[in-house]
Amino acid sequence: MKLLIKHTILNNNLVDLLIENGVITSISPEIMEDDAQIFDAKHHTILPGLVDVHVHFRDPGLTYKETIATGSKAAAHGGFTSVLVMPNVRPAIDNPEALKEQLERNKKKSLINIYQFAAISSNLIAYKTADIEKMAKLGAIGFTNDGHGVQDAETMYQAMLQAKLVNKPISAHVEDDSLINGGVMNAGSAADKLGLPGMNPLSEASQLARDLVLAKASGVHYHVAHISTKESVDLLRIAKKEGVNVTAEVSPHHLLLDDEMIEMDNPMMKMNPPLRTPTDRKALIGGLLDGTIDMIATDHAPHSEKEKSGSMLTSSFGIVGLETAFSLIYTHFVKSGLVDMQTLINWMSNNPAQKFNINAGVIKVGAPADLTIMDLVHPYKIDSKNFLSKGKNSPFIGEKVYGKTMATFVAGKLVYQNGGNY
Repeated sequence: MKLLIKHTILNNNLVDLLIENGVITSISPEIMEDDAQIFDAKHHTILPGLVDVHVHFRDPGLTYKETIATGSKAAAHGGFTSVLVMPNVRPAIDNPEALKEQLERNKKKSLINIYQFAAISSNLIAYKTADIEKMAKLGAIGFTNDGHGVQDAETMYQAMLQAKLVNKPISAHVEDDSLINGGVMNAGSAADKLGLPGMNPLSEASQLARDLVLAKASGVHYHVAHISTKESVDLLRIAKKEGVNVTAEVSPHHLLLDDEMIEMDNPMMKMNPPLRTPTDRKALIGGLLDGTIDMIATDHAPHSEKEKSGSMLTSSFGIVGLETAFSLIYTHFVKSGLVDMQTLINWMSNNPAQKFNINAGVIKVGAPADLTIMDLVHPYKIDSKNFLSKGKNSPFIGEKVYGKTMATFVAGKLVYQNGGNY
């Protein structure tokens, strides 16, 4: 089957794209193809489908928060065509049988490309590694205990050695539990002012320092999830200069928000890692701009309305992000003139695809037709009523942004269209 996308803007040029059997076969100012289905892009901008290396779809076990179906719809709505899903569901994806079942579940229920992480250790907390070799052979994209820092150095080191042998990455939620102290936000003057317990930011950097030493010794591809502190950026910069095979992601909320913006006990501002200081936020932006941080990832974490209400003392950590990430980053970084569009594409599509060996992130003849079409001209307000995710927990509701998704294609198949019913 052939699809012809007409009248779209690619690299500031008006072009048509011809797609056959899920692959781009021609890009030209004008293509005539009598037997192709026509999609009129109406002079909106076409981009490679976005790639998110850190999402939570909650399926199985927590499907009241999100399902594979609703999560993939939310991803397509946000322009994402490929996502890497965390294993902290119930039961956790921590053994070959669970992974095999999850891979089938993902394939059956998703509209987009899903790549599945498996756990480093049993139930994400055990001090013994899972069967990394077998799960790698089954198709795990990598290994992580996301939601938990690996507290034991020997467990992490053995996981790295095993992951290196099967050429898979380790993605780490770096957090030393002994420094958390029951906190619900970043420790410091903002927490003191609100009378809320704080999480010591050294919990991140101290464990990251340990892991970078282990990563250098093992040679594994070590990926730092949702980096959030200046000290962590500094350590990462040094490690890269020392030749450590390390990559890192930063979430939109850590780039755009800080703890001084938390003016009251607000559950929508509660995430882990927590929002840090303005100095940390500036360091994250600097690290992203100079290439120390490789990519942006949402850490999409849907919760029920009840779980994100009341006090930060009792509410759940995390916010949704798949449906707001592109528009927020485009508005604050590209529309503002700080970076160009290609840089955004590198952060949100090309780099994550390259670093995780996914065939995505580019628009060229022969590439998969994983594409998104964006309206970059007309502003709109973020409204949770329009979310396709079950989760509505976002601190960005009501913000005026640019970059609305008009359509998303996966292997040439239309999986989202603005105003459509998916």
